Amino acid sequence: MEKRLAYDHRMSEPASPPEPRHTNRLAGETSPYLLQHAHNPVDWWPWGPDALARAKLLDRPIFLSIGYAACHWCHVMERESFEDDATAEYLNAQFIPIKVDREERPDLDQVYMAAVQAMTGGGGWPMSVFLTPDGRPFYGGTYFPDEPRHGMPSFRQVLEGVARAWLEDRDGVEGSGSRLAAALAEGARLPAAEAGGALAPTPEILDTAVMLIERGFDATTGGWGGAPKFPQPMTIEFLLGRAAATGDGRALAMARRTLDAMADGGIHDQLGGGFHRYATDARWLVPHFEQMLYDNAQLARVYLLAWAQTGDERYRSVAEGVLGFMRSSLRTQDCAFAASLDADTDGVEGATFTWTADEIREVLNFEPWFRLVEAAFGVTERGNWEGRTILERVRTNVEVARILGLGVDEVGTQLGGALEALAEHRATRPQPARDDKALAAWNGLAIGAYAEAIRRFRARPSPVNDGMAEAYTRIATSTAEAILGGLFSDGRLQRSWKDGRATGDGVLEDYACLADGLLALYEATFEERWFTTARTLMDTVLERFADPAGGFFDTADDHERLITRPRDVQDNATPSGGAMATYVLLRLAALTGEGRYRTAAERAIAAVAPLAARYPTAFAKWLSAIGLAMSDIVEIAIVGAPDEPGTRALLAVATGAFDPGRVVALAADPASSVVPLLLGRTRLRDRPTAYVCRSFACQVPVTDPDAFAEQLRERSAAL
Repeated sequence: MEKRLAYDHRMSEPASPPEPRHTNRLAGETSPYLLQHAHNPVDWWPWGPDALARAKLLDRPIFLSIGYAACHWCHVMERESFEDDATAEYLNAQFIPIKVDREERPDLDQVYMAAVQAMTGGGGWPMSVFLTPDGRPFYGGTYFPDEPRHGMPSFRQVLEGVARAWLEDRDGVEGSGSRLAAALAEGARLPAAEAGGALAPTPEILDTAVMLIERGFDATTGGWGGAPKFPQPMTIEFLLGRAAATGDGRALAMARRTLDAMADGGIHDQLGGGFHRYATDARWLVPHFEQMLYDNAQLARVYLLAWAQTGDERYRSVAEGVLGFMRSSLRTQDCAFAASLDADTDGVEGATFTWTADEIREVLNFEPWFRLVEAAFGVTERGNWEGRTILERVRTNVEVARILGLGVDEVGTQLGGALEALAEHRATRPQPARDDKALAAWNGLAIGAYAEAIRRFRARPSPVNDGMAEAYTRIATSTAEAILGGLFSDGRLQRSWKDGRATGDGVLEDYACLADGLLALYEATFEERWFTTARTLMDTVLERFADPAGGFFDTADDHERLITRPRDVQDNATPSGGAMATYVLLRLAALTGEGRYRTAAERAIAAVAPLAARYPTAFAKWLSAIGLAMSDIVEIAIVGAPDEPGTRALLAVATGAFDPGRVVALAADPASSVVPLLLGRTRLRDRPTAYVCRSFACQVPVTDPDAFAEQLRERSAAL
C-alpha cells in the first residue's frame, strides 16, 4: 500500500466482511461510486444501450440517479432508500434504475442537471431524474428523504407519484418530456459569432469585470457570496493576471485577501496541507470535508502565481503544502492522481479532521506545545463546531510570540513540532475513503500545477526549496506518462482510468485541460514531446468538437448521441472546457504562428464575451482567455542547453515574474526543434541567447540577462 503522510492507515487488517445479500450489475464497473452501490437490493444498471433497450422493451420509465463517491448526501440517500428492501422492490418493479458517476460521465450529468434546474430552479447531488425510455426527462430533483421532512416528499412518495402519472397520464408525461428536451436543445445554442468571426475586444470588458467582481467581494472575510462559500481559483487567477498586466491594486488586494483568508480557515487542512471542497459558513471555518483533486490542483497554481507576483513566502509555503497533500494523499500506485477523498469517515462527516482540547492535550503530552497550538489555532474547551474543534489559524507567529513571551523563531520551530505530532496521530485514525479513478481532465490540472511549481522554484532557487523543482519534475512527468499511456491513443482520449481499465470517451474538458497541463509542462522542462502531444490534442478539438458557428461542443461529433449535444460555457468547479480550449489555442498560436488556432479562439470568445462581462465570477477562465487575446502576447525564444548557467540566467528572467501574456520556448538546437517559434534562431557569440518577439518578429537577440530584462520591461511599457 502506498504510504500517505496524513492518510496512512496504520491499523490491523479488519475482519473479512460478511457475504453480501445482493449483487447487481454495477459489480462489473470500475467507478468507486458505482461499486459502492453494487450490493444494493436495487437492480441497478450502468448507463448504456442495454439499459435503454430494456426500458423500451418493458415500456417503463427510467429512474436515473447521478452522484459521485465523495458526496455526503449521496451516501445518506443510499442508506435511507437504496439499501431498503421494500423501496428497492417497488423501484425494481416500476422503473429501470440506472446509476451514473457524474465524474465519469460529465456529459450525462450536464444534460440532466440542466433539466433538473429547469424543472426545480435548483440542482445538486445526488441528482434524481425520471426519463422516458428514450431518455427525455419529465420529472426530477436531488436528495429525497426516506420519510417526508422539511416540506419534501419521501422518495417512496415520489416513486409512487411518478409511476401513477406514467400509467394514468402518459400523454402529459410524454409531452412534458418533449418540451423540456426541446428547451434544453435551444439552451445549448450560443449567439452566432459576428461576421468574419473576429473579436474586437476593448479594455472596458476586463475593467468592467473587475468592477463587478469588486461589487460582490466580501472585504471582511474574502471571497464572494455568503454561506456556503466556495474557493474560486479561476476568479483569483484572473485578478492576479489583471494586477500583473495593469498594476490594478484593487484586483491584487481582492486576490490576496481571499488567499490569506482561505489559508487561515478551516477549509484549509492545517495539518495535511490540502483544501476541503467548500466552507458551509461565510468565514471559511466549517468545511464540507471532501477533498477534490481539481480544487487542490487549481489552488496550488494560484498560490504559486501569487508568490511569483508578490514574493510573499507564505504563498509558497501554502502551495508546497497543497502539492505535498496531492502527492501523499491522492497519488495512485500507477503514478496518476485519484479523484477525491470522501467527506465522511465511517459514516460521520469530518470525523478524521476534528479534535477536542483534551485529545490535543493528550497527543502533545507537553504543556508548552499545547499552549502554542491553543494560541495559534484558537483551541477552546467548548470547541468551535458541534463541541469539537476545526483547526483554523487565528494568530500569526508574531502574535503568538507576544502573547507567550517567546521568540518568533522559537514559536515557528516548536509549533512545527507540535503540528507534526498531531498529524502523525491523526494518521492512526480511521480515514476517509478514496476514489481512485484517474480522470484525464483533473490530472491535466494537476500536471499544470506541478509544472507551475517547477518554473517558479527554478526561477527563485533558495536553501528552503533546494531540490523541489527536480522532485516536482519527476511527479509531473510520471503523471503525464501514466495518463497518456492509459488514456491516449491515435489522437483520441478516454475519460477515466482505474484498475487497468480505461472507460468513457474523453470530453472537451479532458482534451483542453490535459493539453493545458502538457503545454505548461513543456514550458517548465522544454521536453518537446509534451508540446507535440498538446498540439495533437488541440488539433483533435478543432476537428471533432468545434461548432461551425463558433465555439465548441462538450462532446465530439462521433460521441454517443444524447437528447441534446451538451455545451456548457460557464465555469463551474473546473474551468469550462470551451474556455480552457480557447486559452490553450491562444498560447499555441503564439508558439506556432498558426492563424487557425487564433481564429478558432477569437470566434469562441466573440460568442461568450458579453456573458463574461456581465457575470464575471461565472466566466473567469473566459476572462483570462480574453485578457490573453488582448495582451499582444510576448513570445520568448531562448537558444541554449537547459543546464548551461547562461541559459538558466535567461530563464530566470523569463519566468521569474507572473506575466500571463507571455510564452517561452527553448532548445539547444533550434534547427531540430518541432516548435516553430524556435526555427531560425541561433546563438549569438556562441552564448545562450534570448529573442523577444511579437508575431514571430523579434528584437535584437541578447545574451545578457540584464539586457533581456530591459527588453521585456520596454515591451511591457509599450503595451
